[in-house]
Amino acid sequence: MVKQIVSIASGLEARPAALFVQTAGKFASNIRIRVNEKEANAKSIMGVISLGALVGHELEIIVDGNDEEQALLELQQFLGCA
Repeated sequence: MVKQIVSIASGLEARPAALFVQTAGKFASNIRIRVNEKEANAKSIMGVISLGALVGHELEIIVDGNDEEQALLELQQFLGCA
């Protein structure tokens, strides 16, 4: 399991959230994201949108699985943090 807290460079509203979910869906690992006290499955569009992640919010990415390192790296790059 790997975890990383990042300050996101762009919010996760509709279109960016869909692209984030699409990126997360490429991986076999279980991927969760947490903003404040809310947590969601990163492969669920409704879950990601429900977090209300806006520019500058801190977001924790939690990845567990065989491809966890690659998944974390690509999600960080997507968010503009790597």
